[in-house]
Amino acid sequence: MVKTAGSRLPSEVWVLVVASFIIAIGFGIVAPVLPMYAASFDVGTTAVSAVVSAFALVRLLFAPVSGRLVARFGETGTYVAGILIVAVATGACGFATHFWMLLVFRSVAGVGSTMFTVAAVGLLIRLTPAPLRGRASGLWATGFLLGNIAGPIVGAGLVGFSIRTPFVAYAVALIIAAAFVWLFLRRSTLASLDQNKAQRTMPVREAIRSGAYRASLASGFANGWAVFGLRISLVPLFVVEALHGSPAVAGISLSVFAVGNASVLMLSGKLSDSIGRKPMAVAGLAVSAVGTFGMGFTGTVPLFMVASLVAGVGAGLLNPPQNAVVADVIGSKAKGGPVLAAFQMVTDLGAIVGPLLAGVLADRLSYQAAFTVTGAIMVVAIAFWLVAEETRPVDERVAEVVAGECGALDEGPELPTGARVGGRPRQPDA
Repeated sequence: MVKTAGSRLPSEVWVLVVASFIIAIGFGIVAPVLPMYAASFDVGTTAVSAVVSAFALVRLLFAPVSGRLVARFGETGTYVAGILIVAVATGACGFATHFWMLLVFRSVAGVGSTMFTVAAVGLLIRLTPAPLRGRASGLWATGFLLGNIAGPIVGAGLVGFSIRTPFVAYAVALIIAAAFVWLFLRRSTLASLDQNKAQRTMPVREAIRSGAYRASLASGFANGWAVFGLRISLVPLFVVEALHGSPAVAGISLSVFAVGNASVLMLSGKLSDSIGRKPMAVAGLAVSAVGTFGMGFTGTVPLFMVASLVAGVGAGLLNPPQNAVVADVIGSKAKGGPVLAAFQMVTDLGAIVGPLLAGVLADRLSYQAAFTVTGAIMVVAIAFWLVAEETRPVDERVAEVVAGECGALDEGPELPTGARVGGRPRQPDA
């Protein structure tokens, strides 16, 4: 029986939310420090951006392998192993003595990162009822963003001890997250469902036929470019060099972005489950584009903080419907490893290209050029969403309407649910 939109989320989803919060605190501690730490090895802006891009490049290349690991060992085992790999590699970054060592350790961290990301999303899709996918995605992202709010503030304080200290703190946070997930999911019957049961695997070529999936790929690329690339590699440098702020101010700007993001994630998730994925995704991209354009043309720290807040709100509006669409396309009757991996790869591709091109534009032209190109990428993604179909599942109340037309709920064969297509009820994904 399909659960309605009023159903409660499984407790396992809350475990993932808490784990994402712990992970994000550590990530937020390192994010504002990483560009300055890389620059301390006497390298240029492009090389600093390469540290961010190397992490994303490895995630891109390893994503297909992560999908196979999930199928072979299950989501929980892959999730915990991935977190531990990132913990070891990130701790090693804090002890790097040459730039090439930092580059290698960050690349290794990318392997573990894609492992636990693909595994976590796979768990969310499998554990969450279809009408609640937007809310689950919003809740999971909120946990990560709340950690991102606190992380940079903690990181700014740790820098006072040593610029290497935040990397060790991140490693400790990851170990705590891995232990938490293992402790609470190791005996969960829902999380340990047989991964080898007869169930077809949806190929990417099938998913790509969906205009909504193509739109998610476009916005995922733009989001990776702006949020996971430009924001991490260029924003701290822009605050310090163009606005003459301190590294602590750069960290606060990332927290302001996270505040804007976290403030709308739950609302966006609920609205994407009620009014649809498409309108929320378009709104998120539009607001993100405005905020990104504004960030590049601010001349004072207060105005930059306002633009960062707007950009964060836009990212928060976008993420739940975008991720829910990918889950809708896969559904609950097929394994979605390759489709999830493809979406993750496109997002990581944006995180690779974004920092590199933004760094080149900043070096050759200006910071304004880098932010303008990023905003333009988001506008292009809006065009994909405008022509995409709506994928929001219709809950079981549609079955009651169909049953009313036929007689009674208990008459005849099991009733199909979902929207009518060509005069016939369409079987839902979940």
